[in-house]
Amino acid sequence: MENPATLISSPKEHPVKTLSKILLSGLTAAALLTVAGCATESNRAMPVEQVASAHVAYSGVRVPIAVGKFDNRSSYMRGIFSDGVDRLGGQAKTILITHLQQTNRFSVLDRDNMGEISQEAKIKGTVQKLKGADYVVTGDVTEFGRKETGDRQLFGILGRGKTQVAYAKVALNIVNINTSEVVYSTQGAGEYALSNREVIGFGGTASYDSTLNGKVLDLAMREAINRLVDGINAGAWNPRN
Repeated sequence: MENPATLISSPKEHPVKTLSKILLSGLTAAALLTVAGCATESNRAMPVEQVASAHVAYSGVRVPIAVGKFDNRSSYMRGIFSDGVDRLGGQAKTILITHLQQTNRFSVLDRDNMGEISQEAKIKGTVQKLKGADYVVTGDVTEFGRKETGDRQLFGILGRGKTQVAYAKVALNIVNINTSEVVYSTQGAGEYALSNREVIGFGGTASYDSTLNGKVLDLAMREAINRLVDGINAGAWNPRN
């Protein structure tokens, strides 16, 4: 006699349900592959800050001015482990040239690329007619520093935050080439801060943003040049004399 247990067959699943499960599994796998292999790319143009006089109409004569030395005199990147390359001073000089030209008051003369310019003139077969300047602008980064400060909400239970701060101060001197007299001086300073906060485990606190260095240097330089132009407008210094 056959065992009754062998007479009971397991119930078969409905074909429609089986097909639905197969389709669902396939769609899930496809979705996972799409998410895993998908990369997001975005870009946008950023506004560029200019000196105040760049937006003011000016029809006067542009005074030729040459840019001299611009050094980093702050303690930043000048320690015993420094490689001796003044990157901060070079960056500041580039910013200075750009903003001086944007004032519409000066015809800025390039002295850093004399070799390249002379070579191009030879290739073209032309004779250079270099323009001289009555004044040279020199300067220094006198102060530069950065720091990070943090805080915790309810002993860190409700989250923690970090603020990155960069500070810069620059000095400009206008020198008469005939007398070597410093006829006008100005300074500019600025501070940039960036905050990140992590709340109850969500979000993150980013590492130091090195772009703050360039931003704060640009801000300090714009302030110094704005004051330079203000001095001209107020009659404290007349570059045409």
